[in-house]
Amino acid sequence: MTTRPAPPDRPAPPDRPAPRGRDRRAQLVPGPTGAHRVTAAGRPEAAVIGGGIAGLAAATALAERGVRVTLYEREGDLGGRLTGWPVRLADGSAATMSRGFHAFFPQYYNLRGLLRRVDPGLAGLRRLPDYPLQHRSGTHDSFARVPRTPPWSALGFMALSPTFAWRDLMRMRPGAALPLLDVRVPQIYRRLDRTSAWDLLSRIRFPEAARHLAFEVFSRSFFADPRRLSAAEMALMFHIYFLGSSEGLLFDVPGEPFPQALWHPLARYLEGHGVRLETGTEVERVAPAADGAVRVNTAGGERRFDGVVLAADVTGLRRIVAASDALEDTAWRARIARLRTAPPFLVSRLWLARRVAAHRPGFLGTSGYGTLDNVSVLERWEGEAARWSARTGGSVLELHAYAVAPGADREHQQRRLIEQLHTVYPETRGVRIVDQRHEWRADCPLFAVGGYADRPTVRTPDPRVVVAGDMVRTPLPVALMERAATTGFLAANALLAQWGVRGQTLWTVPDKGRCAPLRWAAGLAGR
Repeated sequence: MTTRPAPPDRPAPPDRPAPRGRDRRAQLVPGPTGAHRVTAAGRPEAAVIGGGIAGLAAATALAERGVRVTLYEREGDLGGRLTGWPVRLADGSAATMSRGFHAFFPQYYNLRGLLRRVDPGLAGLRRLPDYPLQHRSGTHDSFARVPRTPPWSALGFMALSPTFAWRDLMRMRPGAALPLLDVRVPQIYRRLDRTSAWDLLSRIRFPEAARHLAFEVFSRSFFADPRRLSAAEMALMFHIYFLGSSEGLLFDVPGEPFPQALWHPLARYLEGHGVRLETGTEVERVAPAADGAVRVNTAGGERRFDGVVLAADVTGLRRIVAASDALEDTAWRARIARLRTAPPFLVSRLWLARRVAAHRPGFLGTSGYGTLDNVSVLERWEGEAARWSARTGGSVLELHAYAVAPGADREHQQRRLIEQLHTVYPETRGVRIVDQRHEWRADCPLFAVGGYADRPTVRTPDPRVVVAGDMVRTPLPVALMERAATTGFLAANALLAQWGVRGQTLWTVPDKGRCAPLRWAAGLAGR
């Protein structure tokens, strides 16, 4: 749909936005310098392909500087892997289904900066009071009382955790753990990308009882088996959330479903800046032209742009690049073709006729319960679920199973996940299920052992075409949703710099270890 153009006197975004976090060591990453906005005459036009976090960040940064932007999204709504869609429950209630829980950590400076465009105080996010972890053996861990500033965060957690026995700590090999204490990008990939997360913790002699902490908190965030996940990616996660940042491990969640809380307001913001939103439109291929334009083809025809941001997921990026023969760099195209997705995962949402026990947390990480990785009690923090619970006296639960075997019987896995819930929360056994929805997906990037070299960077062999997404390589210490937002802004910056326009200032967690003696020791170990 065509939207109204942005007012010509719209003020530019601030050049040095505050990180809005507590870590005074957060790193400023200046954007390119230049004019505040493109000139009215000869305004460049850009296509952003993909309406997830990366594409939304790119479209925002471009449109705020006066670039004419068309955003193409294959699905019917924005949000990418955080989209949502309306459903009608068996009791007649209207509800919103999605692909499940996501944690918005305070370290996500650039994602939160994107959300502040429509919610300056982030009032739509709610801080969960804890992130408890429960093992089938009976041990429980909590982050509520753990200090947030390294190294006291690590020491405090080990002191408070029942899974760290002194005899196990005495067996650990501190020298093998030194790379975790001074994580820098890309150096950490040179050191650990060819090692699996499982092998790294084995090398450190990480206590067996505590391994579920590393895998449930960090490795499983990538929807991958730790034996296939790059140890470099896990080390980066340790740095971002635990050893390199003083923001802590408690996180926020949206107070309403993703579309209502995040993407619909941001869509209105983008339309107000003249962005043309083409949802339900799949891009087939892109083709750089000899006259400097880039042709973008959809089922509706061809349009020409001055620059293109490829912000599709792994599957979409592979498909577009494979069909875009005019992108002639053979080696680059081959690397894109080798990108892979993580194993399938299952999100099951249950609307129960009776509430779970009042002491159940809003989010619980689990280990040792088969395929069950976590349980959310949505009415603890999501308004839509809370209203349904207040009206019916029931609970809305969400269950996650990551890295399910690709050939697994899906109906069996769905039943099994509910059976595992009954073990974790026995009061749910025998409770009538008013409705249930099961979502199977397999579209998250796989950060495989040795796969770093194949991942694309923001810049491509053609300066008119840039890439953004959570699979993209960047020299900044970012991951997951924050990597998507950051690379979206970086992709926009790359185009803006070509047009002589000032770009978006970014922030990251510290780009090296916090303790100088430990950095020195880690440097010696890496020689």
